Amino acid sequence: MKLALDPQMFYSTHSVLELPDLVARAGYSWMELSPKDDFIPFFSHPRADDATVAKLRKRAADAGVGIASVLPVLRWSGPGEEERQAAVRAWKRAIRMTVDLGVDTMNSEFNGRPEGAEFAESQFLRSMDELIPVFEREGVKLVLEPHPDDFIEDGHAAVNMVRGLNRDWISFLYCTPHTFHQGNDATGIITAAADKVTYVHLADTLDHTASNGLRYIVNPPGSTVRVHQHAEMGRGEVDFDEVFAALASVGFDGVVSSCVFGWEEHAAEISVRQREKATALIDKHFGGGRLETQRH
Repeated sequence: MKLALDPQMFYSTHSVLELPDLVARAGYSWMELSPKDDFIPFFSHPRADDATVAKLRKRAADAGVGIASVLPVLRWSGPGEEERQAAVRAWKRAIRMTVDLGVDTMNSEFNGRPEGAEFAESQFLRSMDELIPVFEREGVKLVLEPHPDDFIEDGHAAVNMVRGLNRDWISFLYCTPHTFHQGNDATGIITAAADKVTYVHLADTLDHTASNGLRYIVNPPGSTVRVHQHAEMGRGEVDFDEVFAALASVGFDGVVSSCVFGWEEHAAEISVRQREKATALIDKHFGGGRLETQRH
């Protein structure tokens, strides 16, 4: 099992080339590369050239940090055909960068509009038709997650879609801060996913459905906005013992990535505490000695 850090809270103050040292200082052996303006921005073509990719690979090796995955978020499910085609072009470049980094895993969202779910699914499948041969040629695995305000938000529906894609290298990501948007059924979703759950995002959030939906207040009443947090574990209402017990029951042996956002002024100490809390949960539910501490 790999315990990784998504160092997103350091993004505004550090370049992509500085991230491996920050991750190492926080005590992690693995890093997740989520969307970043000087690497692969949200909804845009990558901004890093081959020289930067080579430098990043060397910086990570020098720091003793493995890159567990590369995470693009691109509009491969529309909303329109031009956006979809641009996303496919960006995905092809992102896949090439991932391979050049020596990484074999990418994770992402379905990324389509929930109010046009049928059209978004058709666009997503069209993009997959174009990209599946590229993933297979390059030997890169893909992990997909349901996301609030996506055309697939429910965890069970996402697991079914992953199975429907019918590729053994496409799997499912369980995101704990999305617990209350994806059905609040960690045990059921993880059990249904079984060997298809290969990745976990680790952060906390409040249950927006509790107290008659008044944990968060948004205006105007009836707004379709999706509200959640990526808070430090213990600051919300996610049952992490339930999550890790379910993962242990299906023999999970993938990546657990700390993904706290929004507390940049405390990024270093939160990253350390997240590592300690995650390690304690892994030891409790899986037994000690399960974490990979260096790259293979």
